[in-house]
This record gives sequence, structure tokens and C-alpha cells, in this order.
Amino acid sequence: MSGSQHVYEIRPRKDHRDVDLISDTLPFGRLWYGEPNAIDIAANYAKFFSRSHDAVIRVFDEAGNVLERHEQVGDFKEWKIFHRAQR
Repeated sequence: MSGSQHVYEIRPRKDHRDVDLISDTLPFGRLWYGEPNAIDIAANYAKFFSRSHDAVIRVFDEAGNVLERHEQVGDFKEWKIFHRAQR
């Protein structure tokens, strides 16, 4: 992984309600997810937000142990704009 790496943590909330996605790269530092599949949604958001950067996503349990670790290599390509032919 290169120096331009995004690091994300998915941690249970202290009030035991769902999870937080935490990272210095997020606009407000953390996001709260409360859906039944909150961990998956948070991980997918982190992957999307870091699509052009290398990223590490760690999922923690309440004791602070790492349950899962995901690594992503930023392989986002430039957008290609296609113009519709006029009739």
C-alpha cells in the first residue's frame, strides 16, 4: 500500500446502538449506521469513498479486538463521458 492510504474503523457505538464508521478522511470524522446490516453498509461506503486511494478497513468488536480487515488498492479509472448521438 502506498503513502496515500485511507484508514477506516468500524466500531460498535458506546451506547450499544449500531456502529460508527470512523476516519480522518471523512468530512465530519465519523458516520453513524443503524441498519440491521450496518457493518456491510459502512464498509461499502468506505470502499466507495476511497475508490481512488489505497484503503484499509478494520471492523472491531466491543472489546476492541479486530474481527475483520479489508484492504483495497485504489484502482479507480478516469470517468469516460459518452455523448448520445443526436438524431
